[in-house]
Parts: sequence; structure tokens; C-alpha cells
Amino acid sequence: MTTTTPAPTPGADPAGLRLRGVELGYGPASAPPVVGPMDLDLPAGRVTAVIGANACGKSTLLRGLTRQLPLRAGSIDVLDRDAAALSARAYARTVALLPQHPVAPEGMTVAQLVERGRNPHRGLLGGRAPGDDDAVASALERADLLGLADRDVSTLSGGQRQRAWLALVLAQATPVVLLDEPTSYLDLNHQVELLDLVRGLPDPTGRAPRATVVAVLHELSLAARVADHMVALAGGRVAAAGTPAEVLVPEVLATVFGLDADVVPDPLLGHPVVLPRGAGDRGAREGAA
Repeated sequence: MTTTTPAPTPGADPAGLRLRGVELGYGPASAPPVVGPMDLDLPAGRVTAVIGANACGKSTLLRGLTRQLPLRAGSIDVLDRDAAALSARAYARTVALLPQHPVAPEGMTVAQLVERGRNPHRGLLGGRAPGDDDAVASALERADLLGLADRDVSTLSGGQRQRAWLALVLAQATPVVLLDEPTSYLDLNHQVELLDLVRGLPDPTGRAPRATVVAVLHELSLAARVADHMVALAGGRVAAAGTPAEVLVPEVLATVFGLDADVVPDPLLGHPVVLPRGAGDRGAREGAA
């Protein structure tokens, strides 16, 4: 089941990221693409959760959005600007990425790591920019890391390290934020806190009330809780896109994950909750019916 992204309609949310005919892949150009061809609009000032089975192209898509992986075909617009026309520095001031498995240099403290998020805002000689100290302090506070600022990153737990990298992204202060499995290594409480923090990120340019956030997430019910918009990938193509309630339906889950599941509304917040079913559950459900 594949959907085609419709043309923008009057009054619709503007696109923070717009993909047209995008193809991404590895190796020779003759090799089949990993992603695409893909047309996709990701709404500005909203949180988009990207879901899909392993090896469906989620991380490859993020690499293309950050220009780490050149496009084989098509174009990407970021906040109505052609991404290919922006310099590397201008792009780093516009789009920040928290990768899946970041590695900090040996001997670096948490504060030093977070300060690296300010590099795109500095001049060619690397001098400190106005607001650097405030941006770093604010990022450390929002990620609950003020008490760990002088700790060596290598001594942190997995969850603390993940929050340190998120603080770097916060300090970078870009209007577009890409997160590749940001809840890795976090316990459930910190997953909820981190995603609530992501949901409230402001747009530093003032073009939208919030930053445009695209996050690859695996926990479907948690993704539904934080996301305004959702994209399900299958085989490098868009299988479904829309609100979480539109995407998290049994038919899409079966197509994308091969998953037999029920979907019910959360009793308090109303977002969809996915309840996977095993073979034994099917028999019990049929008997109850």
C-alpha cells in the first residue's frame, strides 16, 4: 500500500522539508536505490515520526536530509530553500542531526561536547560567537545535565550520553532537527521526558512556533504520543503518511511490519496505542467474538 503525497492545498501547513523525486543509495549508480523515488512533504513547526521495519531506509533517508549521502536523483527543499544551494555552514545552521551511534573524542567533557553545537555559528577563525555561553548553559539545563557538565563523556551511562548528544543538538539551535532513534539507551521515564522536550523545541528563526522535527522512532505508541505527523516506510517507499491515527491502523501495520495488531485510543490522551497480537492471541480473540 503506497500513497502519493498530494500537492499542497491553500491553508495547509507549509512544508519544513519537501522532497521531490528523491532517490538515495550506496555503491554504483546502477545499484538499486535504498530510498525512493520519493515525494514527501514534512510539515513545518511539527514533529514527524518516521517508522518502519529494520532496513526499510529510515536512517538512509535522514542521511540524505543532512546531505551526508548525495542524492542520486530529485531535490530537497528546506524551509522553501533548495538544500543544494546552501553552503555547508549555512546548512549546519539550518539542520541538526542526532545520529544513531555518535562517538565523542576521547577525554572530552560533557560541556565541551555540547559546545561543539555552536561551531556552525562561529566565524572562519573559530572565535566564540555572542550567545555561546547562554546557549550551552540552556542546553545543559534542558537536558538535565548541569550536574554532569565537567564529567568525561566516556564515564556516562548510555542514557546520560544520549542526553549529552541531544544537548549538543539543542545548542546548535537550528530550525530543523533530525533525530535517529533518539530514545536508544533511555529508560521509559527519560524516553517520555526527551520526547516531550523535542516536541517543545522552539524555532530560533521565528518562522514557526516550533522547530521542524523529524525523528526515527521504534516504539509505536510512544511515537504516536509525541508526533503530529507520521510517515511509515516500507522498502524505501512511503507506505502511508498522515496523522498518527491515520497511519497506525491494522492494515498499515500489517503491510509495513507484517504485524497483526489491534489499535485502541489512549484513555487519557487519545493518541493511538498499538497492541500486537501473537498466534495464541488470535485464537482467544476469535473465541471471544
